[in-house]
Amino acid sequence: MTKAQLTHLNAKGEAHMVDVGAKAITQRTATARSYVVMLPETLDAVIQGGLKKGDVLAVARIAGIQAAKKCSDLIPLCHPLMLTKVDVDLCPEPEFHRIKVEATCKLDGKTGVEMEALTACSVAALTIYDMCKAVDKGIVIADTRLITKTGGKSGDWHHEQ
Repeated sequence: MTKAQLTHLNAKGEAHMVDVGAKAITQRTATARSYVVMLPETLDAVIQGGLKKGDVLAVARIAGIQAAKKCSDLIPLCHPLMLTKVDVDLCPEPEFHRIKVEATCKLDGKTGVEMEALTACSVAALTIYDMCKAVDKGIVIADTRLITKTGGKSGDWHHEQ
């Protein structure tokens, strides 16, 4: 891939915000996933609600939703978007000693919502870490990736799993 193919670089190689003014408004969705791997006893405490900081999954869900809404404040070249939906799903997977974090964002707009979904997923995972770090400093946030996106000129895309 050359500099000319990178959308956030101009002809001089300088970073810039892409002009989406001429793009068509389409329905767009994106889903991202991450895993938060921890000690079995830490996961048990999360599931049972036994951590001093409170309901880890509820707080992480709200943090992820808020992060999607603030994505353009965090990622310098992202457009501010009018999201119509943000869903953050947190699913404990005791057999793997982890929590699966999935975030889906949706809108009708001129640019995609992949960064919003990835940001929601990442911040939800970081919130889990923050709320559990007092009892488990070895927590690992792993495999954060885009799972699917729909809409826009480039069409639909799904991660090969």
